[in-house]
Amino acid sequence: MQQELINSLLADKQKLEELTSHIDLAVLRNKLADMQLASQAPDLWDNRDKAQKLLKEINDLQDEIVEWDHLSSSINDSLELLELGDESIASELEDTVADIHKRVEKKEISVLLSGKYDGGNAILAIHAGAGGTEAHDWASMLQRMYLRWAEKNNFVADIVDFTPGEEAGTKTVTITMNGKYAYGNLKSEKGTHRLVRLSPFDSAHRRHTSFAMVEVLPDAPDDDSIVIPAEDVRIDVFKSSGAGGQNVQKNSTAVRLLHIPTGIIVTCQNERSQTQNRENAMKVLKARLLEIKHEEHEKELGELRGEYVKAEWGSQIRSYVLHPYQMVKDHRTEFEVGNAQSVLDGEIDGFIEAYLKQKSNH
Repeated sequence: MQQELINSLLADKQKLEELTSHIDLAVLRNKLADMQLASQAPDLWDNRDKAQKLLKEINDLQDEIVEWDHLSSSINDSLELLELGDESIASELEDTVADIHKRVEKKEISVLLSGKYDGGNAILAIHAGAGGTEAHDWASMLQRMYLRWAEKNNFVADIVDFTPGEEAGTKTVTITMNGKYAYGNLKSEKGTHRLVRLSPFDSAHRRHTSFAMVEVLPDAPDDDSIVIPAEDVRIDVFKSSGAGGQNVQKNSTAVRLLHIPTGIIVTCQNERSQTQNRENAMKVLKARLLEIKHEEHEKELGELRGEYVKAEWGSQIRSYVLHPYQMVKDHRTEFEVGNAQSVLDGEIDGFIEAYLKQKSNH
């Protein structure tokens, strides 16, 4: 056992050295020193927002560097103890070595999340495909899956807009996901999700196939590349469509935005305040315009390389099969899980990691 633990630690040490080389820890330390120097400027608090942003960046960077240093120390300290050759020490360190391995794997994923918006919040929208109640129920199952995933990973999820299905389920829903690396993790979910099952809504209990589109956008409030002139947006207010009866808002708090140049329509109605709904709607509109800009850039690059494919309804990224067998399979990475219910309960990290690793190898 002792040699197995040493081999595990040596492999993790090599992986950690590769990762720190990739991110260039020395550059991060120099960046931190420069930012700390800037924070000592006498006029720092003349611009309160800028000062608070700088201090947050310093804290985040400090935390990141401490994590790398602490992990490296843990590996070296454990190796030194194991190399003493005492079997009793080896049994005591078994859990520690396993924990180190998990931490190294987690750091590997964080290195893969190095895109411009990966570290920030996300906006996730689910749209039921054609098929009425079947499709609406499938969209509702996906909504539950992502909310459960957010809860497991300590992300703050808020539903900012919801349109129920005619009979059951969800027609469309928009959810903000707030937390570090929310967008970096969820960007792998963008595309068409396909469900195969025996229908609970079919009296003959036949097998049905349903589709839903998942849209994932970066919530990038500090991105100055998207400017929306007031004259480009038409704002309508209306009464929220609640569940009926006493839940229906008597005041016009719901907000619908029409972006005139693109025809994009955004509605937000889940807050009691019209102001809050308007802010959320503008946030979603900005995110959608940012995505269009990003897609245009990707299309230009992709056409040069001959590989651009736009995510459309026909190109499903993942299939969830509940009958005649249980299997969830991602068609991009070939990653699959036999326990479909665990996936629908929010266990999607394996799919996310497989996607990130595949993208990093391209």
